[in-house]
Amino acid sequence: MVDAAAAVVYMDPAGLKAIGAGLAVGLTGLASGIAERDIGSAAIGAMAENESLFGKGLILTVIPETIVIFGLVVALLIS
Repeated sequence: MVDAAAAVVYMDPAGLKAIGAGLAVGLTGLASGIAERDIGSAAIGAMAENESLFGKGLILTVIPETIVIFGLVVALLIS
């Protein structure tokens, strides 16, 4: 069993930065996928009724993907 004083030695700051960067990209990717699922299904339904809504549906589908880019920028700033 490792005591609390010795456990501090095992926490490497570079490893914690890597975990933080991974969480930033992973969680934003997961949230973007969930949001894009809902927006995509609604956009397909709207385009099935009115084909002129293709441009708006495409733009609304791409918007959640920008969140992943922000997560990548945060990950790059962390590391």
